[in-house]
Amino acid sequence: MKLLSKFTNGLSVVCLLTLTGLPGPAQAQQWSELNTTQQRILKPFESRWDGLDQAKRERLLRGAERWQQMNPEQRARMKQRLQRWQKLSPAQKRAIKDRYRKFQDLSPDKKAKIRKAFKRFQSLPADQRNKFKARWRQLTPAQRKRWLQHLRDRRNGDQ
Repeated sequence: MKLLSKFTNGLSVVCLLTLTGLPGPAQAQQWSELNTTQQRILKPFESRWDGLDQAKRERLLRGAERWQQMNPEQRARMKQRLQRWQKLSPAQKRAIKDRYRKFQDLSPDKKAKIRKAFKRFQSLPADQRNKFKARWRQLTPAQRKRWLQHLRDRRNGDQ
């Protein structure tokens, strides 16, 4: 797929970064108060910027700030993620957003456990991760539920 222009990628990635809810110093200010770099990155929002609610402006500013701090390799990775996101159906995007909201509602302890499990998964060799993913896709929802319960039981028994 042909890469989007640098500007469009920057804007789209900023939008994607707003989904992450990354913390950062950002003030919801009027368009005229933004610095030139912020205005360049957020240019497509210029005509409606002052009408956006404060929370949306803050998320976009945090995303623009994060984009500016990325090195070229990080930006390239984010562009790839954005391209994958853009290929998803609206239903797939909704499902991801719903899972993200559910994750945000978890206790800090549960979030930490999920992050730890994800790190363990990511540390596996690629061939093992791929085998695991393929096996997971073959399971029915009921089988997945039983398997996850088995893992929980096993983990709790080991503690």
